[in-house]
Order: sequence, then structure tokens, then C-alpha cells
Amino acid sequence: MLFRRRNPLPFSVKLREFLWPRKGFARPFRYVGKRILRLTATPHAIAAGVVAGVIASWTPFIGLHFLLAFAIAYLLAGNMVAAALGTAFGNPLTFPFIWAVTWEVGHRILGHGDPGNRQINLEHLFSTSGLANLWQPFLKPMLVGAVPLAAISGIVLYIVIYKAVAAFQGRRRHRLAERARARLSDAFEGASV
Repeated sequence: MLFRRRNPLPFSVKLREFLWPRKGFARPFRYVGKRILRLTATPHAIAAGVVAGVIASWTPFIGLHFLLAFAIAYLLAGNMVAAALGTAFGNPLTFPFIWAVTWEVGHRILGHGDPGNRQINLEHLFSTSGLANLWQPFLKPMLVGAVPLAAISGIVLYIVIYKAVAAFQGRRRHRLAERARARLSDAFEGASV
């Protein structure tokens, strides 16, 4: 195998690495952040693409997040790669939080009162389920609750990402211009000798 270890790790080390990675839990987030900053597009396109992905992640339509993100990015003139990276906002660690918050907010917006003490029999709902049975108690409140949350997070993220990408691209242009000037001055010094 091409990328196999010469000395395989013992099971205990593999288990420890799985539960607590040696390079930390923040590494994937830093990677996605750097990947977003290094995209070659305008700051607006990158920020709009990421926001499209985040907006799609707030919706309860799990299998359609990429397609929804691409459609929103197209409407906002956003970058499609940035939209795909933005859907990383919705992942197995954040979905329970997203679902709970969107359902709670949607439930309150729809005026159903405090849902805290209500008991829902999920087994009965799913055994007799059709989309109609899931729409009223779950999907409708989650979709309604996703709208204000997606709008607020979209506005905040757009501003933050736009400024970060514009600053990163400005520093990159400045560094490249300095390197070009240095090469040019070295070439003139070499020619005059």
C-alpha cells in the first residue's frame, strides 16, 4: 500500500487518536478556514458562497443541502466551491443543535406556545409516517425557525468573511508585488554587471 505505516499502530493508540486527535479538534476547522481564504474569486463571491452553504445547512432538508447551497449561491452570485465548503456548518456534531434551535424558534414563531413539556411519540410518528405526518409537528416549525436564524447568521458571516478575504487577498497581492519588484531589481543588477 502506498501510504501505509511501516510499523502499524497498536489498537489502543488508534482508539486514543480517534477519541482525542493528536493534532487537536480545531485542525479541520483551521483547514476549512484556510481553504476558504485561498479561493480565487472576489471577496463577495467567496462570502456569498459560504453564506449560501450555511443558509442551506439551517434547513431540515438533509439530503439536499449541496443542491440548495448551489442554488442559493447562484442567486447571490457566489462561488460554488465556497458554497460546498459552507455546508460544513451542518455536520453530525452541529445537526442536533441546529434541529433543536430551529424547531424551538419555529414553534414559538408559529404561536404554539412553550413546547418544553410536550411528549412526542417518535416511534408512532415514524411507523405511520408519511411526509404529511412529519410536516406539521417537525418540518414546518424547523423550516420556519430556520429563516430568521439563517438570515442573522448569513448577515454576520457575510461581513466577517468578506472582510477577512479582502484583507487576505490584499496582503497576498502586496507580497506578490514585493517579490516581483525584488526579482526585477535583481534582474537589472545582474544585467548591469
